[in-house]
Amino acid sequence: MKQTSGRRSFLRSALGLGAGTFWADQTIEAYQQNVNTRSKPSELKITDMRIAVVRAPMYAVMLRIDTNQGISGLGEVRDGASKIYALMLKSRILGENPCNVDKIFRKIKQFGFHARQAGGVCGIEMALWDLAGKAYGVPVYQMLGGKFRDKIRIYCDTTESHDPKVYGDRLKKRKDEGYTWLKMDLGYDLVEGIPGCVTQPVGLTRKDIFNTQHMFTGVELTDKGVGLMADYVAKIRETVGWDIPLCADHFGHIGVNSCIRLGKALEKYNLAWLEDMIPWQYTELWKKITDAVDIPTLTGEDIYLKEPFEVLCKEHAVDLIHPDLATSGGILETKKIGDMAQEYGVGMAMHFAGTPISSMANVHCAAATENFLVLENHSVDVPFWSSLVTGLDNPLVQRGFITVPDKPGLGLELNEAEIRKHLAEPGYFEPTPQWDKDRSNDRLWS
Repeated sequence: MKQTSGRRSFLRSALGLGAGTFWADQTIEAYQQNVNTRSKPSELKITDMRIAVVRAPMYAVMLRIDTNQGISGLGEVRDGASKIYALMLKSRILGENPCNVDKIFRKIKQFGFHARQAGGVCGIEMALWDLAGKAYGVPVYQMLGGKFRDKIRIYCDTTESHDPKVYGDRLKKRKDEGYTWLKMDLGYDLVEGIPGCVTQPVGLTRKDIFNTQHMFTGVELTDKGVGLMADYVAKIRETVGWDIPLCADHFGHIGVNSCIRLGKALEKYNLAWLEDMIPWQYTELWKKITDAVDIPTLTGEDIYLKEPFEVLCKEHAVDLIHPDLATSGGILETKKIGDMAQEYGVGMAMHFAGTPISSMANVHCAAATENFLVLENHSVDVPFWSSLVTGLDNPLVQRGFITVPDKPGLGLELNEAEIRKHLAEPGYFEPTPQWDKDRSNDRLWS
């Protein structure tokens, strides 16, 4: 009783309450119960990291970082990436204070690279922000400087069809469902079976083409092929209308000149962007396409860290960038990428395919980045997708938008029962002691 009385006296003094105030002892006790005394951010330590692998519908590695205070953070390795990319970093983050997000990121970022190889670094970075937000009791976007918007605009993949009427109706349905931005696939597979539409080396297989960068396949479109692809887009526009952004992706591995000729033929249909026409690394070739075509160009889903994005933006090689937060370096690095691009007058859309964990990491980043345009989602037609987590709207995407949550961290918790139904590998966050120790000297300087 002495300890309780002393605490009450201290609170009365700290809150400026005299003995005769209307603040009853019961009120003070209730106030104390709402204070999170478990979480002392300065004393947090990482004690464990575990994973669960799901299909949602893509292959995704959910990642959980545990601490000495019983709170955990959730992250995700990018779709299709190996779980090893994350597990190999466990020994390097154990014992660290997860609230030192940037410090830990700088320690491990050397183990990422472009495309899926960055998955482990980015997944851990997401989980660190989730932990820091929970420790301090604030949403992630607030720690990034606050938000520019309360809802995040979504565009989604739509099953394609070589019949423009069928595909147009599917896209029109998205519009009717509330989506305010559309994207279509526009590959040269539409016309490759029609004589006189595509030229390519005799005997070249699809596997050969898939594993060869665009400029080196020898595949080119003819005038007939370009014309038929443009007619296809015309029919799509007639169905969905001209009042909604419509962008295009997945053209195939065609040469630069074919990209330009196709782009010119599509100008009249006022597309929102032409995506990944060639690999992102070829800055001068991208600028050649961008300067020649009066449709916005876009790339970036495979780029790791801010510096390569700045090369593209500084040279105005593309009109828009398209980082995937699970590749680009995580939440803070992607905000830095967006802020940098804004300085060059370049807008930022965001690529995403994964579970609601990574989706919400994108949502917080998009909320905090001024030049953000629209976020991708591959799973709006997957009935169980939103149910993999709790604490958010279900479905998560409503009328083409995701609401930015105000709960601490990413704002979600896992639904264990639902996740167990969709495990791609046995085990639900099983212990990983084999990754606790690793002899290494990772310092990059002498």
